[in-house]
Amino acid sequence: MAGGVSRAFERARGYRAKSLQIFTRTARGWSSAPLAEEERRAFRVEARRTGLPSIAHGSYLVNLGSEEPVLRERSIASMIDELTRCERLGVSQLVVHPGGHLDEARGLKLIAAGLDEVHAATPRFRSRIALEVTAGQGSSLGWKFEHLAEVLSLVKRPDRLGVCLDTCHLFAAGYDISTRRGYEQVMSGLEALIGLKRVTAFHLNDCKKPLGCRVDRHEEIGKGTLGLTAFRCLVRDPRFRECVAVLETPFPERYGKAIRLLESLGS
Repeated sequence: MAGGVSRAFERARGYRAKSLQIFTRTARGWSSAPLAEEERRAFRVEARRTGLPSIAHGSYLVNLGSEEPVLRERSIASMIDELTRCERLGVSQLVVHPGGHLDEARGLKLIAAGLDEVHAATPRFRSRIALEVTAGQGSSLGWKFEHLAEVLSLVKRPDRLGVCLDTCHLFAAGYDISTRRGYEQVMSGLEALIGLKRVTAFHLNDCKKPLGCRVDRHEEIGKGTLGLTAFRCLVRDPRFRECVAVLETPFPERYGKAIRLLESLGS
């Protein structure tokens, strides 16, 4: 965001990237300056000029699973604002962590109800929300495919929701995609519960911690416990050819090298 969201395209081209992810506003605070009309126009101009597809990541503070009135109100208002910014910018998806609650069933109902409020406030938007699979750290929900399936069954407009798969989160949550057989088994399970067509975005990250650790610690591609096989399977999977995929690895200055590595796995 430094210098304006429209600068993101210039930075992405510097890495020879083919897609990008932005924050539309401050990710670790509730208040943020309004999106200026000049910046909105500049972003759309750069999107057309470069042809790079973009997605956005939601605020880390948002928790639609919360029952605390102030936090819940702020979370819903923040999501409405961010989705509105996506719509104005022409960004297709807002990736969000579903939320957290100590009571799984209660939390999933609250998340679905919160999404309904966001959708009700943005009835004709083309930009959609993509629910990100989480690592399952703490009280966070969304680390099981069953969690996302339940939310999709509860919301009034499931057609407005996609799913973002984070490779680190999947592995940390216990989904072993580190082998070809494991990858296919995980994707078959996802197809049965949610449907692969629901997957609209990927976060490509290796994992610092072991399988099923429920700890969210990203690592450079090929340098963690996940290894390269999962990424080789993924970049060669024709079912996800149209999905946007972005890096969230620890060192942005190494993005270019990681992108070249991923491209080599697909050849």
